[in-house]
Amino acid sequence: MIDFENFVHLREHFDRAFKAARIGVWECNLADQTLKWTDTVYEIFDLAPQTWLVRDEIVKFYTPEARRQLDEVRDRAIRTGEGFSLDVQIVTAKGNRRWIRITACVEFAKGTAVRIFGIKQDITAEKAKLDQLRHLAEYDALTGLTSRTRFESFFNEICGTAGCWTRALFLADLDGFKSVNDTLGHQAGDDCLKAAGQRLTRAVPAADMIARIGGDEFAIIHPCSSAEDLARIAASLVKGMNWTIATPTRDLRIAASVGATVIVPDQSPKATFAKADHVLYEAKSAGRNGFRIASLSRPAFELAPMPFYENENRLPVGGVRIATDCGLISGL
Repeated sequence: MIDFENFVHLREHFDRAFKAARIGVWECNLADQTLKWTDTVYEIFDLAPQTWLVRDEIVKFYTPEARRQLDEVRDRAIRTGEGFSLDVQIVTAKGNRRWIRITACVEFAKGTAVRIFGIKQDITAEKAKLDQLRHLAEYDALTGLTSRTRFESFFNEICGTAGCWTRALFLADLDGFKSVNDTLGHQAGDDCLKAAGQRLTRAVPAADMIARIGGDEFAIIHPCSSAEDLARIAASLVKGMNWTIATPTRDLRIAASVGATVIVPDQSPKATFAKADHVLYEAKSAGRNGFRIASLSRPAFELAPMPFYENENRLPVGGVRIATDCGLISGL
């Protein structure tokens, strides 16, 4: 014999648990498309409990993309009898945007689908948390630039894509950053890195990606059509990363050393990064506050003009000095 009091008690606990988890039960009679919801589903949609439900009106709460996805999986479920789970966004009766997870099963009678039913759960908080974690994984928390993880993923992808030689990799290190940390402390150092991120963004607004890949190390992937273009972008980076931090005792100068190379499709990401890293440290060894470009392969820029030189010392217009190994280092 069923213990009725115990059953009611368990039913109350069950209902409370569902309500706390923001889960409600729904069903749709396929013969006339009538809907039945538990109170939690009404709450999710910001509708008063027991409001008359018309399916054609309810689906209007779903965003256009959500409606398209729901129609697709619902029609397939009714046709095949296979259930589904779908995360979609709605705009409630009060204008609140929410994410819900719809889980559905189909009931058949004599080979015909007669009812579709399941649960709807408010997953807005879960979605926000996941988006926050994704943002933390993809973006540097201090500067707002792309994270190293996301940079490496994108860099590996374009290195393996035909035609990616139209892009270049620039690596930049701050010159003078250690003095800021040692003189003014780590908070000032953090402010310096934030300023560096903002200056980089202004210096190369057309960049495909600007990432912070280390303490004071940055990587930029930028479209590049010629050797002259490569030098121009590198010079813009050096110029944009040159500023002074005033202190009561002395001014601290911040600058940048930059190494650059063309991204060639048949070269591994590791080899391409190593080339840019090598010339970056050549730029630092040569006096900092400048840039050096890895030796260019002729096929990459076969039709591109080289910089115009003003004098016998090989100083092109704009103050870019050419090193003897065909790399370039700025005279800024």
